[in-house]
Amino acid sequence: METHHTLRQKRKARVRAKVTGTSLRPRLSVFRSNTAVLVQIIDDTKGVTILAKRLNGKNKVAGKTLGVEIARLALSKGIKTVVFDRSGYRFHGTVKEIADAAREGGLKI
Repeated sequence: METHHTLRQKRKARVRAKVTGTSLRPRLSVFRSNTAVLVQIIDDTKGVTILAKRLNGKNKVAGKTLGVEIARLALSKGIKTVVFDRSGYRFHGTVKEIADAAREGGLKI
């Protein structure tokens, strides 16, 4: 029987096979730990993390705050469009709030 972790790794690999970030359109990656939510904007062609932001809490309010903050930071660096990488998580709850708040903050996903 497979664990939640191995099933998520399979989903993550399936998503990453289709989603890559370039310098023109970097990848916005989401990670949820037990205590926090982390968001990175990554250029996969160079293998460089452009921006990273971490926020304690895993609820929708934390996701909304994190989405707005990452959008503000990305726009200040000149990044206007990104491709969204949900990292194998379902697109609901905190992950959805991050994407919606980043869109409201001015990022094109």
